[in-house]
Amino acid sequence: MARYEFKLNQQRIPLFVRFIVSTLSVFFAAYLLSGVQVPKFTTAIWIALAIGLLNLFVRPILIFLTLPATLITFGLFLFVVNAIVVLMAASLVASFEVHSFGWAILFSLLVSFFNGLMYAIGGYKQRSNRQNDEF
Repeated sequence: MARYEFKLNQQRIPLFVRFIVSTLSVFFAAYLLSGVQVPKFTTAIWIALAIGLLNLFVRPILIFLTLPATLITFGLFLFVVNAIVVLMAASLVASFEVHSFGWAILFSLLVSFFNGLMYAIGGYKQRSNRQNDEF
């Protein structure tokens, strides 16, 4: 019997593609949520840049500092860390407004969902550490 396989592109996602996907995700999420204001697409570009830099430098420190709370809540405290990063980005980008902590959590969830959706549509897959990936 013939076996047909569909393999996704398993290359690293280029930085420019990740930046564009993040910008689009920020813009779509802000469009759907009334508690988050992103007035222009150029603002979404700055927000994606700010969130990316905060995720690179500040988020690991926050995760380390909140490790006990993260372990006690079985990882659910990471939603709070993500919301803190979004609120920090709102303080850095002047025209980006987040009305409350709850909106920041919803915004981070939607941005993550849209990022994953666009990567799936684009055919990108996260690389695993295993040598023979049969999926």
